[in-house]
Amino acid sequence: MRIISGRYKGKRLVAPKKLPVRPTTDMAKEGLFNILNNRFFIDELKVMDLFAGTGNISFEFASRGAENIVAVDGYVGCVRYISKIAEELDLSITSIKSDVFKYLQRTPEKANLIFADPPYSFEMSQFHQIVTLVFENELLVEDGVLIIEHSDQTDLSEHSNFVESRKYGGSIFSFFEK
Repeated sequence: MRIISGRYKGKRLVAPKKLPVRPTTDMAKEGLFNILNNRFFIDELKVMDLFAGTGNISFEFASRGAENIVAVDGYVGCVRYISKIAEELDLSITSIKSDVFKYLQRTPEKANLIFADPPYSFEMSQFHQIVTLVFENELLVEDGVLIIEHSDQTDLSEHSNFVESRKYGGSIFSFFEK
C-alpha cells in the first residue's frame, strides 16, 4: 500500500499480514481522489472513514491536508495499526474501535465526506443500512457526500439518495447525497 499524493506522496506502508482487510487499489484510489479534488478542497474536509481497515483512505486524506479524520473499524488490530502510523507520521487521524453500525447510530459528529469500504460480501440490506443510518441520523453537513466502495456484483442505484457511481477495475464507488 502506498500514499499516492500530498505530503507523503510515494510513501509505502506495510500493514501486518494478519489484518482482515482488502485495501483500495492505487488505481481506484487515484480515480476517487481525482473526482474529490475537482469537487472539494481536501484540506477543508471533515472525513469519516468507515470500515477503515489499514487506514489506506484516511492516510491519503491526511497526506493531502485533511486535518479532521475519524477512522472507524471493528477490528482492534486495524485500529492499532492506524493509530501507530498516524502517530509516526504526525497525522490528524482519530482511530476508533467500534462496530460501524453502532457508531453510526450514536455518534453526534457530522462530516463533509463519509467514506465506507465494507466487506464486498455484505448483504444488500447491510449496504442499504449504512446509507439509511447516515441520512436518518443526519451525519453529513450541507452539501456533504457519502461514498461506498463495493464490487461490481452490488448495485446500490435504487436507493433514493443515490447520485452516481464510478467504476475502477473491480471496484465501484457509489455516491449518495441529501
